Amino acid sequence: MANVATNTVPFGAVATLRVVNAFVSVKESITEWNEARKTRKALSNLSDEMLSDIGLTRAEIAKF
Repeated sequence: MANVATNTVPFGAVATLRVVNAFVSVKESITEWNEARKTRKALSNLSDEMLSDIGLTRAEIAKF
């Protein structure tokens, strides 16, 4: 006879894990948005000559 392993967890544990994962996902999204915002701000403070030196134009800053 074959042994079948069944792993069961309480419903509350699964729900809690999903809520925690949702919060982690939101936090990561906010962190990524903030990093992009800081990058755009730093690039916006550069002169056109400096941007040209690193191969960017003002129009490309919005892509970050």
